Amino acid sequence: MKELKQHFETFLHNQHISDTIIPYLVFMVLLVIAGILLFVSVFVTKKILENVVGRFFKKTSGKWDDLLIKHKLFSAIGYFVSVIVLKATAPALFEDFPRTLVFINKLLDAYLVFVIVRIIIVFLKATEEYLSESQLFIEKPIASYFQLVRIILYVIALILALSIILSKSPLYFLGAFGAMTAVILLIFKDTILGLVASIQISANDMVRIGDWVEMPKYNADGDVTAINLNTVKVSNWDKTITTIPTYYFITESFKNWRGMQMSGGRRIKRTIQISIDSIQFVDPEMRERFKAIDLIRETVTKRQAEIEKHNSENEVNTDVLLNGRRMTNIGVFRMYIEKYLRNHPRINQEMTLLTRQLTPNEQGLPIEIYCFTNTTKWAEYENIQSDIFDHMVAAVNYFDLTIFQSPTGKDFRGLGTMK
Repeated sequence: MKELKQHFETFLHNQHISDTIIPYLVFMVLLVIAGILLFVSVFVTKKILENVVGRFFKKTSGKWDDLLIKHKLFSAIGYFVSVIVLKATAPALFEDFPRTLVFINKLLDAYLVFVIVRIIIVFLKATEEYLSESQLFIEKPIASYFQLVRIILYVIALILALSIILSKSPLYFLGAFGAMTAVILLIFKDTILGLVASIQISANDMVRIGDWVEMPKYNADGDVTAINLNTVKVSNWDKTITTIPTYYFITESFKNWRGMQMSGGRRIKRTIQISIDSIQFVDPEMRERFKAIDLIRETVTKRQAEIEKHNSENEVNTDVLLNGRRMTNIGVFRMYIEKYLRNHPRINQEMTLLTRQLTPNEQGLPIEIYCFTNTTKWAEYENIQSDIFDHMVAAVNYFDLTIFQSPTGKDFRGLGTMK
């Protein structure tokens, strides 16, 4: 480059051009040549790497090297080559401008720091993606830790670049940052809180990628798709995306459905409101109808034998239904529901199963079904639950019971036709 400069200066002198203009003309020509050289060197470097190293990476069975290509390793190396070219051409370009040359060299050294950091970050991103797909780390928020490492690298690069440009020791800037601790804490508040939250979430296994979480305060109800240093991304069931600050998962209340999914069963907890005026004792005629129901025939017979034995031993006057022990139609109905659930093929028999009576209210007597399905798939769960209550609602009439329902317009219209 220096020989080319000398030849060009000699040529301009021979053309009788003023000596004050020659340095600027030479600089402009050399700048164009350096630009062309820079473009060609970077382009050739990337092509060689893509055609030689890239093909080799694609032939290997490993995936990590493919991720390096995905995250543009060759482009990062191209930037490194550009620094080398600029460092080689700068002395000739700015030979006539010594003060500018000193400043340009400092800028190139600072640029080199960021280029090296860029190459390191390519490796970090490839490693992050590789580990995130590994079975060992697939449920861990490793993205948070890699984000922290990248932030630290950028801070180090900034300190080194400033120390090179201003000719100061890196310790000088560290001391300045120490004096600005309060400002730094304010600027990086979310990052620091996110880091602490990520560590606690990981250590306590509170949230994993793929968990179904519910946080009504932020309208979040769906699967966790990403856990980063600052945010947790939730893909809601309505296909919207909710982004929640990571530290809210340790400061706010939320529901994680992972326990249900891992248990293999999902809870059914729903009531039927029975009209209280339809509840009555079981008379002999009603008892015979109940014995015709296969699920409770044996139980009704056994219970009636126990009742008759008790009443006989205590010399109870059975002519009055109120005396002694008696079965009620609501009791037999609860018995039937439990037998029905015990024989249902989609109910998990290893988990809690009961039918209970809740406190009566203005809508009647609530009969609650509490059990678990043998699947956690949402659609299957809803179908099972609906089938069970379809059957329960239809079965109520067989026990001379009625379900409470608020009067409708049709009911009031019917009053007008009554005589």
